[in-house]
Amino acid sequence: MTTHDLTNALNALSAEKHHNAVKGIKRGIERESLRIQSNGVISPKGHPKGVGSALTNGHITTDFSESLLEFITPVSDSSSQTLKQLKDLQKFTLEKMGDELLWPISMPCFIEHQDDIVLAQFGSSNTGKMKTLYREGLKNRYGSMMQAIAGVHFNISFPDTLWHSLHSLEQSNASMQDFISDGYLALIRNFKRELWLISYLFGASPALCSSFLQGRKTELPFKKLGKGTLYLEVGTALRLGNLGYTNSAQSSLRVMYNSLDEYVAGLKKAINTPSDIYSNLDDYTSTAPKQLNKNILQIENEFYSPIRPKRNAKNGETPTDALLRAGIEYIEIRALDVNPFSEVGIDIEQIHFLDVFLTYCLLKNSPQMDWKEQACSTENLDTVVNQGREEGLMLNFNNESRSLQSWGDEIFSQLSEVAVWMDNAYGVDYYSSTVKRMATWIHNPALTYSGRYVAELKESGLDNGHFALALANKYRKNHAEAQYSEFLKPWLEQQVVESNEAQAAIEGADTQSFTEFLDAYFKGK
Repeated sequence: MTTHDLTNALNALSAEKHHNAVKGIKRGIERESLRIQSNGVISPKGHPKGVGSALTNGHITTDFSESLLEFITPVSDSSSQTLKQLKDLQKFTLEKMGDELLWPISMPCFIEHQDDIVLAQFGSSNTGKMKTLYREGLKNRYGSMMQAIAGVHFNISFPDTLWHSLHSLEQSNASMQDFISDGYLALIRNFKRELWLISYLFGASPALCSSFLQGRKTELPFKKLGKGTLYLEVGTALRLGNLGYTNSAQSSLRVMYNSLDEYVAGLKKAINTPSDIYSNLDDYTSTAPKQLNKNILQIENEFYSPIRPKRNAKNGETPTDALLRAGIEYIEIRALDVNPFSEVGIDIEQIHFLDVFLTYCLLKNSPQMDWKEQACSTENLDTVVNQGREEGLMLNFNNESRSLQSWGDEIFSQLSEVAVWMDNAYGVDYYSSTVKRMATWIHNPALTYSGRYVAELKESGLDNGHFALALANKYRKNHAEAQYSEFLKPWLEQQVVESNEAQAAIEGADTQSFTEFLDAYFKGK
């Protein structure tokens, strides 16, 4: 975007012709959750047959393992509708799971050995076998325990009306496609600069079962609780730290966000560059492959980033080629822990906050971001992950030391401006009230999700696993007692039938060997 500041942008957008331009924000949610047995141990069973094909059911599938469910809502401009859809999907799945439960937190349940985590299976088609072999590669590269961590992905796109207003106000000569892509990249850069705030507010994984470490040494200042719980007294989100969804092998990748070409080039380099670390693992050309290929990234999806630019790909098209073809369509936020205080893993206030925060990231000035600044943003995130609720915590702000409270107050002051403008556009008051409430969390870390979680864990006197198990039973009961509202049961049953038929059709249409299929796939990348 141009160099105008946030207040000027909001003033310009408040003119009558642009007043409602932001109305029509669209969202979708992907919520992951481990299936567990009634004793809190990971389920050894396969994907529930009653929910259909994991390969082709667009709303209920698996992620890394057979036991890691993923619930996917369609795109909607109603946040309340999205949450109701998410609830219906989880209610339906629980009905097909016997006495199993959905694990309600991000860090895994009790897992004795990583071999207890069975790779997701997608049938006998080449596409299905590729998905499983990719996961075999993840297992052999990073271990299955990391892949058992669950999160919530929040997808968002801004309406064409807003893009046209901004294009007009900035008197841009760029094509609309390029303008939109540049705008989303500006949002991503600002999001990365202030990602620490998301971890501070919504990080909800300050504790874990000691079985997760599998004997690994760690220098984190863990405290012990009960028989096997480790927790960080002032930590926020272990899932986002060095024990979580990180990849040290990717630290050398310099994927940048200053232009779409630069971003795609960085990713394409990673998926085409042989890895020194993984060269000893057999790839798909071998009789007993352990990974798809020997490159730094097997495919684009292996790149672990808290935020991604996305476009829906055509059949057979890679994510990066889809971006090059038609530009950025939406943004995927991958930095959210499962919210343990919500039966569906995310709540309406989080969505309202993210609407405001991401709009703010879009509208405020967003200078180019060099590698040094990206590294600094990662350091700030790590600091908050491990010490976010520590009194007087200092962060790196433009190469100067600044307190989390001072920086947080400044951000919330600007967020409140954005919230007022959005409330006026939507004819509501919940954006301002949400921002006002969460602003108090900056000076009262006990109100954050991680603060509440540690307090309730201590108060319960339970191990982390037993505490989460009690939540899982409570939420199962809530789902059982609830009525379907957005997705009625006959429709969900129909999706099961259609997904099974679609998988069979894909399997029946294969004409190539698995090796020939992957030869063609990687030749086209």
